[in-house]
Amino acid sequence: MREFLIGKLNADALPHEWFTIAGSVGFTLMLLFAVGLITYKKRWKWLWNEWFTSVDPKKIGIMYFIAGGFMLVRGGLDAIMLWLQQSLSSGSSHGYLSADHFQQIFTAHGNIMVFFVAMALIFGLINYIVPLQIGARDLASPFMNTLGFWLYVAGVIMVNMFFFLGNEYGAAGWLAVAPLSGKEFSPGVGMDYWIWSLQISGIGTTLAAINFIMTMLKMRAKGMTLFKMPLFTWGSLCSMAMAVTVFPLLTMTIFLMFFDRYFGTHFFTTTGGGNAMMYTNLIWMWGHPEVYILMLPSLGVFSEVVSTFSRKPIAFYKSNVFGMIGISTLALMVWLHHFFTMGAGADVNSAFGVATMIIAIPTTVLVFSWIVTMYKGKIRLTVPMLWFLGFIAVFALGGISGVLLAIPPVDFQLHNSLFLVAHFHSTVVGGVLFGIFAGLAYWFPKIAGFRLNERIGRYAVWSWIIGFFVAFIPLYVLGLMGATRRLDHYDASTGWQPFFIMSLIGGIIIAIGAALQIVQIIASFIQKRRLADTTGDPWDGRTLEWSVASPAPAYNFAVIPEVSSRDAYFEMKKLGISKPTYKDIHMPKNTASGIYISIFAFLVGFGFVWEIVWLVVVSILGIIICLIAKTFNEDSEYTIPAEVVEKMEEHQADKVRAFHKDDDEVDMGLLEFIKIALSWAWRLVRGKR
Repeated sequence: MREFLIGKLNADALPHEWFTIAGSVGFTLMLLFAVGLITYKKRWKWLWNEWFTSVDPKKIGIMYFIAGGFMLVRGGLDAIMLWLQQSLSSGSSHGYLSADHFQQIFTAHGNIMVFFVAMALIFGLINYIVPLQIGARDLASPFMNTLGFWLYVAGVIMVNMFFFLGNEYGAAGWLAVAPLSGKEFSPGVGMDYWIWSLQISGIGTTLAAINFIMTMLKMRAKGMTLFKMPLFTWGSLCSMAMAVTVFPLLTMTIFLMFFDRYFGTHFFTTTGGGNAMMYTNLIWMWGHPEVYILMLPSLGVFSEVVSTFSRKPIAFYKSNVFGMIGISTLALMVWLHHFFTMGAGADVNSAFGVATMIIAIPTTVLVFSWIVTMYKGKIRLTVPMLWFLGFIAVFALGGISGVLLAIPPVDFQLHNSLFLVAHFHSTVVGGVLFGIFAGLAYWFPKIAGFRLNERIGRYAVWSWIIGFFVAFIPLYVLGLMGATRRLDHYDASTGWQPFFIMSLIGGIIIAIGAALQIVQIIASFIQKRRLADTTGDPWDGRTLEWSVASPAPAYNFAVIPEVSSRDAYFEMKKLGISKPTYKDIHMPKNTASGIYISIFAFLVGFGFVWEIVWLVVVSILGIIICLIAKTFNEDSEYTIPAEVVEKMEEHQADKVRAFHKDDDEVDMGLLEFIKIALSWAWRLVRGKR
């Protein structure tokens, strides 16, 4: 009976290693603090009605930012732990982590950064910006959008669940290399947490991608043809087309691994006639396109930023579009360059090597387009533009090293080395994360109603750029010297320790940059009156999102605009905007169905992890019942009358006219922020608010 009720759960599942105990205590304290604060402020009802059950893509986008930001800190701490271990573990010193703990942290770091940080922040930008750029009031399926987000949250909880029950995470690498991920080599529940965190969040990603594609293809404003769409929307469309192509492949691959572990099949275990290389093929058929799924929206961000801050339309618009399409197409054809060493033969290796080199061409087309756009432009070196310039420097290094790795004989020497780790981070940090940061800085006024502090933002940018080169140039050198990845200890005679120490210093500088970004946001809130965006168009933007108030109203557009050119809003400003005629607006009602389904999906995964069969069955039935109930709910919309819309728009106009900024002349500096923070802390200690 006990086994039937709780499966494999027992007292040994509770945390008893130092790092899991620290994690569980940290998460518990954060949860208690959040619950206490919300209760003290009496915000539970507001939080449920206005945020958790919301189907507004803007609010869902902001929740993606918050969750993704939290996971960025979580994954960043893992990276610092890895760097610290490698800098200490030389010769007779074995550092502070065991080999198994190191592999678990390595695996968690990769999973978190790709699945739960980059994907979340990219989806946050798409949710908030794409409907505004194409002149839509909402996404095609508001329910599918909220369901996709809450499935992502369920995956976030699952990937951190081992801190509370299980006491371990997978140690087979971030892509769970077979046969290490099999039951024979990974008998604990760590790999099962890996499987179900990715499975649940991956299904949410697929649903969200389908929804985004439907929105971009079917809900554009009148006159906005495909070749009049903004380039961020084009990057998002190409990205989501790739996502719906390869994420179902990931889902089925993980199911096959689950079958191997749970039912004893042998798809990937050679002892039963399976083939581990089949797993490697399948996972990289998803894994390499995934890099470009993340990168293409960021490339779209850079196109928007360069055009706006050069005060010129983007050069060679169609070349940009076809470049993105070319990247999307070729990204599906290069996965085998990740394992040239498997013995496929010279013909196969040559074909994939050539394809890998060719993919650099459409990427270079975009870079030259940005250069031509800046040429003779009136460039403003704002924080978003600095992120762009940092991207050029870092991504150029990653691109050059990538072309080098595309040569099979070179890859034979550098495969599985730290050179590859440095290359991957050059492309993902430079090409994805810097793009996300540029987009957040660029669109922050639209999201929050005030722009970010520029002075502290510049410190953060330079910390990231300098820290990156200090951290990863040594890894390129170590890779050339023969250091392998996943290395938790090495002999002192190798002479590698100074390079690992330098990498740790670079990681600390990056961490300072991340801390400065948090300080930047706090300082911006302190000065939000002076930094307020009263016009909705603080950068003299060119696309439709700048035509509405900041923050954007729930309905986005009081009147859906008609588009006649690529830079739609820039053209409207030149021609003048006529007085609108308001009509009733139909908007979707909030729903909690996505939350309920995601809770049941989490319980399905949890039941499979611990082999609690009844919980799996009950939870699957719960998902089915929730979907049926949602299907029969016909009361899913509400109407905002035309006269109410007109009053809301007039009220916003009155607020703008009545607004007077504070007398401050410059953005707050870091020293001024420190003084304010210390003063606040002193008043708090003395019991004064």
